[in-house]
Amino acid sequence: MREMILADNLDDRKQALAKLLPYQREDFIGIFKALKGLPATIRFLDPPLHEFLPHEASQQEELAKKLGVPVEKISNRVKELHEFNPMLGFRGCRLGIIYPEISEMQARAVFEAAVEVQKSGVKVKPEVMIPLVGFKRELDLQVGVVNRVAEAVMKETKTKLSYMVGTMIEIPRGALTADEIAQTAQFFSFGTNDLTQTTLGMSRDDSGSFLPKYQESDIVKKNVFASIDQTGVGQLIKIAVEKGRSTRPDIKLGICGEHGGDPDSVKFCHRTGLSYVSCSPFRVPVARLAAAQAALEDEVAAKPAAKAAKAAKPAKAAKSAKPAKKK
Repeated sequence: MREMILADNLDDRKQALAKLLPYQREDFIGIFKALKGLPATIRFLDPPLHEFLPHEASQQEELAKKLGVPVEKISNRVKELHEFNPMLGFRGCRLGIIYPEISEMQARAVFEAAVEVQKSGVKVKPEVMIPLVGFKRELDLQVGVVNRVAEAVMKETKTKLSYMVGTMIEIPRGALTADEIAQTAQFFSFGTNDLTQTTLGMSRDDSGSFLPKYQESDIVKKNVFASIDQTGVGQLIKIAVEKGRSTRPDIKLGICGEHGGDPDSVKFCHRTGLSYVSCSPFRVPVARLAAAQAALEDEVAAKPAAKAAKAAKPAKAAKSAKPAKKK
C-alpha cells in the first residue's frame, strides 16, 4: 500500500497495486469460505491515504530503508497528503474517482476470490459497498468500474457471478438525495458514525472533552456516538429510507457502526424499516437480543389492534328460518 501511495505516476501505481492484489484476493477467499453462502458486504478503501504513512522521522527512515527510496520522498509525500480535517478530506469514493486503478484492483480481488470459492462448491454473495457517496455521479463512476471488472473476470474465468453494488449513506447530502442515489445503488448501509459526525459537526475523536457535560446539562440524553440521535440523525435516516424506497421499493437497508450494538438504536432501526444492523463481534449478542425485543414489542402492540378491528366488523345477517312443513 505504501509503495502505491509513494508512486509518482500511473504505471508505478499499477505495479504497486499488482503486488497488493494477491493479498486482497486471499483475504476475500477466507471471508467467502467462512460465510458459507451468506452475503458478504465489502466496503472499498475508505481511510485518508496519509494514515498509511509514518509521520515520525525515525519511522520514515526505517520505511525508506525497507523500500529503498530516499527518506525525503516519504517526508515530502506526507506533507503533500496532509489535511487539516482528514475525515472530511481525500477519502472514501473520492480516492476511487481520482485513482480508479485502486477500485479496479479491489474489484478484481473480490471477483477473482468469488470465482475461486464458487468453483469449490461454496455459494458466494458479494455486496460491494462504495463509501462516502454524496452525489449520484460519484456512485455511477465507481459502479461503472466495478461492473466492468466483474464482466472481465467472468469472461476470463467463464463463470457467472451474482453480486450487488450499493453505497454507504454517511453524509447528509447522500441522505437528502437518496432517491437519486437509489437509481444506481442496490442497497444502502447507513454509516451512522460518520453521519453523526457530519450532521452534528462533532468529531468522534474529540467529543469526549465536552459530551459528558452536554449529558449533565441535558443537551443530549446519551452519548450520540454510542446511541443514535434519533431526532436529528434519525430524521435523516428516515428521509433516506423513504426516498430510497420511492425509487427502488425492494432496496436493502441496514446500518453499520457501533450504533448497531446499542439496544435503543437497534429498536429505532426496526421501527424505521431497516432489515439488518451490523456491529463489532462482541456486540452481536446485545444486538440480537434488542432485535428480538423489538419484534416482540411489535407483536404485542399488534394484538390489541387486531382485536379492535375484529370487534369493529359488522355482524353477519342471520339466515331466515325456513317455514315449517305442513303435515
